[in-house]
Amino acid sequence: MTETVGAGADAGRSSAKKAAGGLRVQRVFTTAGVHPYDEVAWEKRDVVMTNWRDGSVNFEQRGVEFPESWSVNATNIVTSKYFRGAVGSAERESSLKQLIDRVVRTYVKAAAEFDYFAGPADLEVFEHELTWMLLHQVFSFNSPVWFNVGTPSKQQVSACFILAVDDTMESILNWYREEGLIFKGGSGAGLNLSRIRSAKELLTSGGTASGPVSFMRGADASAGTIKSGGATRRAAKMVVLDVDHPDIEEFIATKAREEEKIKVLRDAGFDMDLSGADISSVQYQNANNSVRVSDEFMQAVENGTDFGLRARLTGEVIERTDAKKLFRSMARAAWECADPGLQYDGTINDWHTCPESGRITASNPCSEYMHLDNSSCNLASLNLLKFVSADGTFDAPLFAKAVEFVITAMDISICFADFPTEPIAETTRKFRQLGIGYANLGALLMALGHAYDSEGGRALAGAITSLMTGVSYRRSAELAEVVGPYEGYARNAEAHQRVMRKHAAASELIRTYHENDKAVRALASQEWQRGIELGGRHGWRNAQASVLAPTGTIGFMMDCDTTGIEPDFSLVKFKKLVGGGSMQIVNQTVPRALRALGYQDEQVEAIVEYVAQHGHVVGAPGLRPEHYEVFDCAVGERSIAPMGHVRMMAAVQPFLSGAISKTVNMPEAATVEDVEVIYFQGWKLGLKALAIYRDNCKVGQPLSTAKTTEAEPEKVVEYRPVRRRLPKKRPSQTVSFTVGGAEGYLHAGSYPDDGLGEIFVKLGKQGSTLAGVMDAFSMSISVGLQHGIPLEFYVSKFSNLRFEPAGMTDDPDIRIATSVMDYLFRRLALDYLPYEKRVQLGIFTADERSAEVEQNYGGSMDLEALRTSVDSTPSVAPGEARPEPGSVHSTAELMELHLGKAADAPLCMTCGTKMRPAGSCYACEGCGATSGCS
Repeated sequence: MTETVGAGADAGRSSAKKAAGGLRVQRVFTTAGVHPYDEVAWEKRDVVMTNWRDGSVNFEQRGVEFPESWSVNATNIVTSKYFRGAVGSAERESSLKQLIDRVVRTYVKAAAEFDYFAGPADLEVFEHELTWMLLHQVFSFNSPVWFNVGTPSKQQVSACFILAVDDTMESILNWYREEGLIFKGGSGAGLNLSRIRSAKELLTSGGTASGPVSFMRGADASAGTIKSGGATRRAAKMVVLDVDHPDIEEFIATKAREEEKIKVLRDAGFDMDLSGADISSVQYQNANNSVRVSDEFMQAVENGTDFGLRARLTGEVIERTDAKKLFRSMARAAWECADPGLQYDGTINDWHTCPESGRITASNPCSEYMHLDNSSCNLASLNLLKFVSADGTFDAPLFAKAVEFVITAMDISICFADFPTEPIAETTRKFRQLGIGYANLGALLMALGHAYDSEGGRALAGAITSLMTGVSYRRSAELAEVVGPYEGYARNAEAHQRVMRKHAAASELIRTYHENDKAVRALASQEWQRGIELGGRHGWRNAQASVLAPTGTIGFMMDCDTTGIEPDFSLVKFKKLVGGGSMQIVNQTVPRALRALGYQDEQVEAIVEYVAQHGHVVGAPGLRPEHYEVFDCAVGERSIAPMGHVRMMAAVQPFLSGAISKTVNMPEAATVEDVEVIYFQGWKLGLKALAIYRDNCKVGQPLSTAKTTEAEPEKVVEYRPVRRRLPKKRPSQTVSFTVGGAEGYLHAGSYPDDGLGEIFVKLGKQGSTLAGVMDAFSMSISVGLQHGIPLEFYVSKFSNLRFEPAGMTDDPDIRIATSVMDYLFRRLALDYLPYEKRVQLGIFTADERSAEVEQNYGGSMDLEALRTSVDSTPSVAPGEARPEPGSVHSTAELMELHLGKAADAPLCMTCGTKMRPAGSCYACEGCGATSGCS
């Protein structure tokens, strides 16, 4: 597809020196004589974004121009976040064409200036190919590129930064300053504090040192006062401490102790939500903490021996500790508050291409970028679902060609990029670190009929990752021939070549299971061998090439179903519609997967309709149980087990220059021992970093809306449950019902001032076991109601229970029930709960559902617009379902209705919707805001 032209460059030459000639490139996606913009249909749209909590308008721009194929969500996010110029001014960008041209033409100009291509014809091909891929959502650069490139602002292209701090007050204060500058620009930074003397060591003046944890307080306070990027979200930062630092136990306990403080303050009535007025009174909340564990320490844990903690200045052991006990303290702290994560130092530095220039000691906030101190990395991610062929295979050759264009553009950006500090600029220009990655892996695997937690799924993921990095380094070697290797290569040539051989050897060890992953691995092996041969002659242009980033905002820009390496979040999605409004749809990957598994159209339609109603596939008509695993998601009825996430990370880690941004979610019932197993297996399986999150482990989640506004009179609180008995004479009603052919009666008695107080259920013959069980069940529910247990609690627990008898009912409001219990409590909810509470539970009468449909779609939008907005087909597509009630504003909130419980995720501080996980961060699908680095 490409070839290098010219004499080439000596392997040791500076990257500033140019060889004769340049790259020749051929068209892949585009057609000669036809501009990419002329191949798509464009339309004008109005973007109006509001905060649904108070109705305020966050952003408004009307008449923006986008391709018809782009979703409303992608349009909103790109318009509000990436268009430059003051809103309402003539300078404001109003078309996707302007945005893409602003960025791509800057890259092309730099490519010409620095002699990357053989001639003008190759430059034109490069420009058109990049434009086509961005226009068709094949890939995206990271957010700073869209923010800054081609504007009067500094041309910052990197989202990931690593800083350095030494054991001097000057360096520590400079750390505060440099972090502040990075946060102000909307990015995040990480650093290792292990050079700072511990609180057990002496100063030269004779006093005792403060220790790194004390200086963390100051940095945390500074980060909390700087609104990242001028927005309202907090700064993103990572703090790392080596496991042999004498203050390691204090470091491990910092956030866990603060979490206890949060609980006490919350119980005392203070506002401790994530964005609450009083959360600033606790410390260390603005950083992710990680312990850098060595192989020596992990072996001591495995063998049950002690481990030495070392003085920072002399390196001597000043204290010995029980390794297992220390490891248990890490697991316990993570179990309590999700911090600290672990970074596996031995593995990280074993894959380091530049050890002669310094060790890798830290990472960026999301843990995917790991390289030298005072360095940065610019990212770009490919949309994997764009490379699925019509025959249901992954098009490896096309993917390889796309990677060539993207990695070339990424390297060009370093030529014109600006950086927040001079040390970062110097290191980045010397080593030219890149971070190509991908998004939509979970959707790709599902579409091809692979379970995320399966050998076949991991084989394909590993092969794709190997191909991506292999092609990237091969192109890096070709670039080294044309414009020279990175400046630090000569000193690190032997180590760099050794790491390339390690990648290639790992690729050969991928065990394949299908023709698809076999073909991808075969091409990857060829690319590694070509790259090693070229690199041996010319060196490499880049010290590192690939990472797996969260892809939060850019994932929405590319209309990806899944971010980074993540599985699908849920099978049902919340979708915005052209012209306003929204609806629930079934993820369109579901019917695609069903067809890949061999199901006929009639079966697909029935299964998708079932998923629309229930949010999962368990019990779907005609779906074979052995296929359930293909549809397993991050949350829901069949959520992927924690080790399933770890095994997927292990499958792709050997083929990444950096690491993986991902948090392993664990159920609330997980134990400290379970966390220990995950952390230990992460080391055994060769991961570079690992973090966990146990459901509901943190108090500071913005789930409550009640605030303490003023002091209330002192009250006597009775903590013992008090039974409120029904009066002798009370109103009641009896409902006859049929569920799946089984007949019964529901008698419900109320308090005179309203409110359910008792139920009796008649089912089965008098004296039968079933009748006796139902009598006992009715009495227990009645006593609970009279002791103050809310009806909505029972409804959330008993609705959607699944057992026989089940099926059709004779109730017009509840046509199908999954069990008698499901029917009874949904009926009680309809009769006794107000509409606002039923909205939260997703329970509506037939009239309410009809009214909602009429309100959302009956008058304000014609049928054609509705069809176009869902999937651009002339008929109602499989997967469309009833519109969701007005209280739902995101997929995460939609899943809360299906699951019947609140999700542990922050609310977006811009638009108020519930965010969803994106790697080790969170992203808002409403406005594109992220909780971590861009």
